[in-house]
Amino acid sequence: MKLRLGQVDYLNCLPVYHAFEKKLVPLGFPLKIVKGVPTQLNRLFFAGKLDVTPLSSIEYARHPEAGYILPDISISADGDVGSILLFSRLPVTELEGAQIAVADSSATSVALLQVLLEHYYQVRTIFLVRPPDLTAMLREAEAALLIGDDALVAAQRVKEQGLPLYVADLGRVWKEFTGEKMVFALWVVRRQFADRYPEETGALARALATAQEESMRRLEELVKSARRRTGLPRPVLEEYFHLVRYGFDASYQRALLLFYDYAYKSGLIEDRVQTLAIWGQDVE
Repeated sequence: MKLRLGQVDYLNCLPVYHAFEKKLVPLGFPLKIVKGVPTQLNRLFFAGKLDVTPLSSIEYARHPEAGYILPDISISADGDVGSILLFSRLPVTELEGAQIAVADSSATSVALLQVLLEHYYQVRTIFLVRPPDLTAMLREAEAALLIGDDALVAAQRVKEQGLPLYVADLGRVWKEFTGEKMVFALWVVRRQFADRYPEETGALARALATAQEESMRRLEELVKSARRRTGLPRPVLEEYFHLVRYGFDASYQRALLLFYDYAYKSGLIEDRVQTLAIWGQDVE
């Protein structure tokens, strides 16, 4: 048995997977890591080509029967997240009827933007799905939503070049709107795999949380790796690794269910999600 584990190919997953890559956290069974952007990993998971993956939280709400949420780990924010950003020529409140280009790499962030536009800003817009290129996106639209490394690099460019753009961090906006954390992704295991390999599932769940803690003890290594990848300044990267949250205690779960409630009200999911199937809590 070789467990097929997805890895979001952005810096936000580095503080989890660094320890696996450096073999700092033993698993006791072979692991195959598959990298991709969130939308790619979502598709692979639902096609049965991944056993465990960080899954866009909105996609769990659309397919809760597909898997169990692993405990104690998520990709979240408590206010600013730094890498889920809306770049706009106008203040968001003035975007009524405007076109917004959204990155084709994103799922949860697009849903979050729709929720915030409807329930917080109360403006109606038109979405265009496009590759994550800020310049190209703004040729077609008044605003552009970028996520992950693309957002971090674009934000630094806007700052350094003094571009006349408004930049809204959706993690902060959600916090202003609800007072809650925002859960962008969950580690989810396929039900068939978990039912067949319960010991391995439990071991991986523990290892993921341990790996995140172990990686963050080596912040300097993370920053060096991130600089090689993106070229971003050290202070930007250090701040970013402290912005992203990886917990999944009761406060994160409450916040996630609130997000699902708004997603249901906005017609983004067909059924209300009132409970979460978390491995080890509802299943063992």
